Amino acid sequence: MQQKIIILDFGSQTTQLIGRRVRELDTFCEILPYNKYPEDDSDVIGVILSGSPYSVHDPEAFKVNLDRFMGRLPVLGICYGAQFISHALGGKVEKADSREYGRAHLDTVNTENPLFCGFDNGSQVWMSHGDTITAIPDGFECIASTTDVKYAAYSNTALGRGVWAVQFHPEVFHTVQGTLLLRNFIVGICGSRQDWSAASFVDTTVAELKAELGDDRVILGLSGGVDSSVAAVLLNRAIGKNLTCIFVDHGMLRKNEFRDVMHDYECLGLNVVGVDASEKFFADLAGVTDPEQKRKIIGRDFVEVFNAEAKKITGAKWLAQGTIYPDRIESLNITGKVIKSHHNVGGLPKEMHLSLCEPLKWLFKDEVRRVGRQLGMPEHLITRHPFPGPGLAVRILGDITPEKVRILQDADDIYIRGLRDYKVRLSGEEARKVLAAGVPAEMTDGEIEVSLYDQIWQAGTVLLSTVRSVGVMGDERTYEHPVALRAVTSTDAMTADWAHLPYDFMAKVSNEIINKVRGVNRVCYDISSKPPSTIEWE
Repeated sequence: MQQKIIILDFGSQTTQLIGRRVRELDTFCEILPYNKYPEDDSDVIGVILSGSPYSVHDPEAFKVNLDRFMGRLPVLGICYGAQFISHALGGKVEKADSREYGRAHLDTVNTENPLFCGFDNGSQVWMSHGDTITAIPDGFECIASTTDVKYAAYSNTALGRGVWAVQFHPEVFHTVQGTLLLRNFIVGICGSRQDWSAASFVDTTVAELKAELGDDRVILGLSGGVDSSVAAVLLNRAIGKNLTCIFVDHGMLRKNEFRDVMHDYECLGLNVVGVDASEKFFADLAGVTDPEQKRKIIGRDFVEVFNAEAKKITGAKWLAQGTIYPDRIESLNITGKVIKSHHNVGGLPKEMHLSLCEPLKWLFKDEVRRVGRQLGMPEHLITRHPFPGPGLAVRILGDITPEKVRILQDADDIYIRGLRDYKVRLSGEEARKVLAAGVPAEMTDGEIEVSLYDQIWQAGTVLLSTVRSVGVMGDERTYEHPVALRAVTSTDAMTADWAHLPYDFMAKVSNEIINKVRGVNRVCYDISSKPPSTIEWE
């Protein structure tokens, strides 16, 4: 039976990050809304309670019946989870004199407690809470403190399988020994066999796909991105030529992307039908400036083109998609209500009469990349940044024309190639972030060398086609378009910070774009974070 950690989500922005950290310990986990604890938990080896934007004293605060699992299974409460456990069991939680946010250090830590085995005194942790625990329940003991937080961690090892709680966030990189704490809980306390890995996932999933699909024909829509590409290679390993992939070129892909990706797919042995439908998309988008209308037209046209090609494949019974775990989590809030329909979880067109196959539905993005490496896929396909389904159409402000797409493709090509070619050396926290994301790099003297492209989550160029600016080139006046460069760092795209790119890199790229791309005479850099901005401009 597959072992599993349950993470109950109380609304924290870092709940997905907890899940990723558990998976990095080769242990399967499932993130569930706080009120959706499973009736059958025979495969569960431990429970983690996440943080929350609420105070335990708020009338609308999320609450869970701890009797469902406490005493039978090991429990770890994080931030709000720690405060909720204390509050529910008779401890005391009060508003802190000031919000406790940022780096702190464990001045005292009980390293004999199994949760802190191997910890250093003075270990750095990350706090983020407005309330603080001022008294812990009877039978519990304090096992770690900081200068300002007496009950930074507490536990009761005699209560059933044990209860542990920390007011800091072990899942974030700023907590230097956070991975060790989670390892102590997941492996040492819960007894994980650590048998969840890319290799085991491939073996298990291929066997399951063979059993489920048999000799059925499967259709998969390829985007050129990592998720659909890994799903295609995984399915190809399971059912071979019974898989037909359809790759639609809507004319707004990156420069030479359709040609290059088709070549990659052929090298991987995939049965791919390439469809150049750019004329249809450009015709239907003519004169359209509203971003939402652009998206709807592209989505409608894509379905029409895909359906027309799918009808040519006789006997198809399944539609495969590259849906990954965050797609499904982001489509529900913690009350189980739909808050947005993701492009991969919105259902199938009724007229297709196909069953849905989602071989990656339990994987995070970094796990998808590890599976891709396990399958022997080329690194440049695996490390590709996320790219919007509507393509460059939502990176052109204003109406779409082939000439505007050409300008943006040329500028974006210079930018992306520059990011790939520029190497940086990282150490400490920054190096750990990149390595944890699965980027292949070797540590030498405490440092790694990676490209700027591998250091950031997503990058792209935006054409401000509704704006013109005055410039001077060759002693002549120009009146052309500006472009904006965008690069962000993130772990899951739900929040993102603008990337601090080196000035010499930005100067070189700006100069090259202005000199080589006809139609551009100004380059800007977007320093907006998400929230309040979004990663894409439209």
